[in-house]
Amino acid sequence: MHYIVHCLDHPGGVEKRLSHYDAHKAYLAAGKTKTIISGPLLADDDETMIGSLFLFEAETKEEVVAFNKADPFSVAGVWASVNIHPFSKRVDNR
Repeated sequence: MHYIVHCLDHPGGVEKRLSHYDAHKAYLAAGKTKTIISGPLLADDDETMIGSLFLFEAETKEEVVAFNKADPFSVAGVWASVNIHPFSKRVDNR
């Protein structure tokens, strides 16, 4: 099953995000939960990072919740909100 994870940072959280970026990236690369796509959400200026978006493949939502809670960004309190939803892919134009 696929899951979308939508995370929004605390306001003004770019410095905290950047200070934990390497650990976050390493965590995703080594994780048991398969990351299909991931990247930062940007403000309307197309530059300032304001959150994260992930598409994971996992057996259960609980697996994704646990994986997200252990993410260095989550542990450090980078995200103000996290929403996780099952996702049914209908179109893939890759």
